[in-house]
Amino acid sequence: MSTASTIAFIGLGHMGGPMAASLVRAGHRVLGYDLVPRACAAAAADGVEVAPSASSAAAGAEVVITMLPEGRHVLALYRDEGLLSAASPGTLFIDCSTIDVATARVAHAAAVEAGHRALDAPVSGGVVGAQGATLTFMAGGSAPDFARARPFLAAMGRKAVHCGDAGAGQAAKICNNMILGISMIAVSEAFVLAESLGLAHQALYDVASTASGQCWALTVNCPVPGPVPDSPANRDYRPGFAAPLMAKDLGLAADAIREGEVAAELGLRAAELYARYAEGAGAGQDFSGIVGTIRAGTPRGTDGVPR
Repeated sequence: MSTASTIAFIGLGHMGGPMAASLVRAGHRVLGYDLVPRACAAAAADGVEVAPSASSAAAGAEVVITMLPEGRHVLALYRDEGLLSAASPGTLFIDCSTIDVATARVAHAAAVEAGHRALDAPVSGGVVGAQGATLTFMAGGSAPDFARARPFLAAMGRKAVHCGDAGAGQAAKICNNMILGISMIAVSEAFVLAESLGLAHQALYDVASTASGQCWALTVNCPVPGPVPDSPANRDYRPGFAAPLMAKDLGLAADAIREGEVAAELGLRAAELYARYAEGAGAGQDFSGIVGTIRAGTPRGTDGVPR
């Protein structure tokens, strides 16, 4: 394989657009497609060659990368809309969407049956990670296919982990984000409790960030303004990782919990809380904004301080 490759990138939204741009900066020819004209225009400004259709983008590409909202979109694109049949035999398909494990395995099997190679490689790091090419990829598929994908993943991210066979990347993603969702709720509840006890946000942060309460949800995405200047809390909770996306990921985790009859009470409860938040106040907010929901549900005294 030459250093520069021809890559089809389907799905040029908030995540896919910057990822495709990173591949262009790495010297690859990127043929992109998205249903949204504005996304295509933004990608074109970053050097992506916009194709008239997903299938035309895939024709002749060595690698096809998809970043789509749901598993049904991946299957429809692969099978019903002819993406697999349009690609040359032996094309490497990398699906970076976050979907359920069962659908990821079906998509993988469909690609292999069509004479291609396939990898599920969902990402962690959000829009900021996509823009800065600092994403973490969790990959499922064969070791040779992962090795072939590594240069492309390295162009878009900082780390790529081979998690196992088909579907293992999606399994790792939902487990990781279940940890994150539960952690953010715990950190948010701790700050609201601190408010009720008269403890300043900065004081709690200074202690917990260097003690046993330290976690990513606190030190990188702190849910209250002040302690972490770059956190969404300091920009009115404009999304880095949008609440509806967290709700989606936790919903996938909850489905897997029920199917596997796993005793994961906090995972199920986190899914419920984020589903309600994303449908209401959090529809356009970062997932850390759930602290506002917790605060709103806490009775306050006449001084406005949580009781």
